[in-house]
Amino acid sequence: MNILEIIKTGGLILYPTDTVWGIGGDATNPDVIQKIFNIKKRHPEKSMLILVDGYEMLQQYVDEIPLEIWQILEKSTKPTTVIYPNPKNLPKELLAKDGSVGIRIIKKGFAKELIKAIQVPLISTSANISGKPGPANFDEIDEYILQNVDYIVNLHRNSSTQKPSRIIKLNANGSINIIRD
Repeated sequence: MNILEIIKTGGLILYPTDTVWGIGGDATNPDVIQKIFNIKKRHPEKSMLILVDGYEMLQQYVDEIPLEIWQILEKSTKPTTVIYPNPKNLPKELLAKDGSVGIRIIKKGFAKELIKAIQVPLISTSANISGKPGPANFDEIDEYILQNVDYIVNLHRNSSTQKPSRIIKLNANGSINIIRD
């Protein structure tokens, strides 16, 4: 089975994102979301973010994107995740307690091409057990995670990962907060 079939049939992948190694799968599949919570031993109230391949896909999950957010995303030289209030077309299991979801547009690389190929957003959560430090490189990924995903991408295993993305929160009233820079 190839990576596309694995994702489309509800499998989990371990893959390099534009930031860190991530555990992922089809973000529109509630069963996949539950599997990731289980593998990470993560409480379901802690949300995960999703990756999209561009603005067109982003608009499938967010009704309004203020001009200020467009400008931030266009000018950003580093990966930037935006937490949007009241997304649409996503399973409730993926949303935070307040109904929001973090979405990052992947600008280049493997993850972008994969999302283009599967035509659904990918869940992206760091490849670690909840509460433990995120791995700085592939060799630091916990054996438990390696054994519990359905596919491990064979790219960038010898390089250190980048820093996690910048996180910006768009509040329901339109104000913007920087959560992590």
